[in-house]
Amino acid sequence: MQLHVADDRLPENSEAKPLVERALQLMTRVIDEGRNTVRGLRSSDVFNQNLEQAFSRLQQELFPTSDTEFRVIVEGTPRQLRPAVRDDIYHIGREALANSFRHSRATEIVVEIEYSVNFFRVMVRDNGIGITADVLREGREGHWGLSGMRERAERIGARLRVLSRADAGTEMELSVPGGIAFASQPSKGSKFWFARLYAKKSSDTKAVTESEQLQ
Repeated sequence: MQLHVADDRLPENSEAKPLVERALQLMTRVIDEGRNTVRGLRSSDVFNQNLEQAFSRLQQELFPTSDTEFRVIVEGTPRQLRPAVRDDIYHIGREALANSFRHSRATEIVVEIEYSVNFFRVMVRDNGIGITADVLREGREGHWGLSGMRERAERIGARLRVLSRADAGTEMELSVPGGIAFASQPSKGSKFWFARLYAKKSSDTKAVTESEQLQ
């Protein structure tokens, strides 16, 4: 508030005015990111291990005035994630979404969540203006978003991939091995049951085919 008052009182031709305005911009950005981080910490405690719902409500929580088309797609059968890993996955995805909403100027942002037997995957993609090679490599001035995402991914043994080109959108893919991501693995009994079911279906299909040939 005091900086705003000082800025208002400075003459437009003052050499100090650009410096004060720059400081105000940086402070506003830091305050916004800190507020969003606190909201994210609060959200991660209450979404009851449901990442789909947590990601789905981020637009309304952080960017309620955005008219960007936003959707979450889930592939596979949802499984329980380890709480500590789930929280890091959420914060990585949340940071990617925040970057897309804030910087990409995209008209469409999509989150894809995939539950596989051997891995868990989250992809965030947009059709925005893209990220320059310098920002991908070094991050934005005054931001720790990309470096923080990489640190979280490394901490949980995940693979993080960020692809982008100017005017071609951005794609962030996070892949976590199943043994790290999931609280439990499918039981052997369920695998054997699936194998027996598949064998029965194959046998039935073969019998039908032979019958058709005889006809």
